Amino acid sequence: MDQTISKASDRQATATDKLQYMPGFGNDFETEALPGALPQGQNSPQKCNYGLYAEQLSGSPFTAPRGTNERSWLYRIRPSVRHTRRFSNASYPFWKSAPCLDDHSLPLGQLRWDPVPTPSERLNFLEGIRTITTGGDVLTQTGMAAHAYVFNEDMIDDYFFDADGELLLVPQVGAIRVFTEMGVMDVEPLEICVIPRGMMFKVTRRGDEQVWRGYVCENYGAKFTLPERGPIGANCLANPRDFKTPVAAYEDKETPCRVHVKWCGKFYVTDIGHSPLDVVAWHGNYIPYKYDLRTFSPVGAILFDHPDPSIFTVLTAPTESAGTANVDFVIFPPRWLVAEHTFRPPWYHRNIMSEFMGLIHGQYDAKEKGFVPGGMSLHNMMLPHGPDASGFEKASNSELKPVKLDQTMAFMFETRFPQQLTKYAAELETLQDDYMECWDGLERRFDGTPGIK
Repeated sequence: MDQTISKASDRQATATDKLQYMPGFGNDFETEALPGALPQGQNSPQKCNYGLYAEQLSGSPFTAPRGTNERSWLYRIRPSVRHTRRFSNASYPFWKSAPCLDDHSLPLGQLRWDPVPTPSERLNFLEGIRTITTGGDVLTQTGMAAHAYVFNEDMIDDYFFDADGELLLVPQVGAIRVFTEMGVMDVEPLEICVIPRGMMFKVTRRGDEQVWRGYVCENYGAKFTLPERGPIGANCLANPRDFKTPVAAYEDKETPCRVHVKWCGKFYVTDIGHSPLDVVAWHGNYIPYKYDLRTFSPVGAILFDHPDPSIFTVLTAPTESAGTANVDFVIFPPRWLVAEHTFRPPWYHRNIMSEFMGLIHGQYDAKEKGFVPGGMSLHNMMLPHGPDASGFEKASNSELKPVKLDQTMAFMFETRFPQQLTKYAAELETLQDDYMECWDGLERRFDGTPGIK
């Protein structure tokens, strides 16, 4: 793990700030919004400058090995014990956690949806979460949930932290500003961000869209990290330097605020009289970060055959079984296709992993019709899937010259756990009843004659 120390400074954040970031993945960073706010040479001095409180946020057990030990020291206006008062029960009926079993009566099958409908009411990010699938068990910190979000209102005095897992946000329409305890990130479509488990944040809108849409992977298991490159070597795929961590920024606001919490699948809310985003300085490696998907450097076949989609893995949350992910985040970016004597789209396959897929923009090469930006598909473990009939015909008969797939970006949340559909997803009006008919044109071609037909 890279132990580089990165330094930066900022000030109290406002809506018009030009944001700054520190590059690197897995680094130890240090940053302060006011000069001298960060103690030097120790973590917890008897008295901190500016009257700040020192507090540690741990993302791993204290005794975890050095390479996986994650913690950050925060220097804040109030300790976080003042950011949670007496809790009350809260309800977000469309946000579900695993296990979510027998929530509907829809039979097993390959599924695809058009985008989640635009809300008729005003919803903020938290209110706009819609769970599509869950897998594993939130109580044992295994598995994940795949959500869509759609909202049209800012979180102004509302704040949230998820004690159940880290959140990977994938905007599809509309840029968002994610203000965390440790700094501010602007995230636009074709970028992603990751918010660690337990970190407070709020989401506001950027730009002038009518509605803001995207996807969320809630990872209950080990946190996301970069996949091993193996024989690929030291370069390509997602390079560490392209990950950006925000510099320290704080919100000094003395107004009635609400902190919402997700804990073991249930929701709670507490009222406080100030903003909890009051960290003036911090150092450590338990951090939020963003990543521009356009900086992903794909590799692929340069002679024949279609490689496994694992070569497009941006982030992976590992399990105790080597090479078997709790969840992988995989993208299908613009790239050149040059393979000879090859059926170039993804082949037909059945898989022990379960695949939740979304389309950010453009077309997906294996499904040129019916899979629209903002849409979703689910191919659960061991259910067959692959190119539709028209895609098969096109790829089987096209001239095999170099072709660039451009103006496209699809992604996949892939997990070893079977994905249980929620009632909301099963009854969603945008569920495509005719999806499986896309393979109807794949008729028998076998005639017993040797050779290529």
